[in-house]
Amino acid sequence: MNGIRSATNQARPWSVRIGVMLIGLTLAAGCAGKPVTASKPIYQSGLNQVRVEPDPDSIVNTHPAALSATEIGTLLRGVRVWERRNAIHRLFAGQADKTRAFRDEEIAFLAPVLAKALSQASPTERVYYHLSHATEHGEEETTTGWLSVRDPLLLLSLSEVHDRHSRGPDISKYERQMPNVPEVSAEFDVTFEPEEYLAKVSSAGRLFAHDQREELQIRYREALASMPSQPGLDRGRELPQSNP
Repeated sequence: MNGIRSATNQARPWSVRIGVMLIGLTLAAGCAGKPVTASKPIYQSGLNQVRVEPDPDSIVNTHPAALSATEIGTLLRGVRVWERRNAIHRLFAGQADKTRAFRDEEIAFLAPVLAKALSQASPTERVYYHLSHATEHGEEETTTGWLSVRDPLLLLSLSEVHDRHSRGPDISKYERQMPNVPEVSAEFDVTFEPEEYLAKVSSAGRLFAHDQREELQIRYREALASMPSQPGLDRGRELPQSNP
């Protein structure tokens, strides 16, 4: 009897190992059966880049989309952002002013590249963009987001808008009369003007984290029919040259 128990106890670890191996092989086969879609670079030069990548939120995008550089530039000019302030900050500093999310030079760069990217995207993909440049004070300023078309809406997401990344701690960003209240918050609000063409604004991000994402859903065809166009983006303009 003792020999039988001993043999049974020795067999159990092997059965556990075989089971673990079978589960591992099954998971590996399942992963191998799901092809990984790589992103497609459209433009890259230094830290500036535009690419087409898998869209984790939707498989019903209206892609490829035929939007001209002028149309995209016109829509980008209507995006407004302002600092998100809490009640105490608003009491002392007032409500923040709205500013354009994309400057003229940024639109001149982005519009033709985004138009090309949307024309190459599939229904399961979206367009990612990241702008970066050095300021006169040696900081890095970045604007980052995503773009997709889901008729009748254009979806524009922003996770950074002219964010400043300093090389080290910068105590000048804090109000000296009110310690720990930042003068320039990392969080922002966003809208589209004229607002009657804004279907929805949604926010996303993890709690207690600085990975904000604001998404605008714009009835873009109606907006383009009523807004003055951004001239000069289609006529005789070549795409920016990217570094290999």
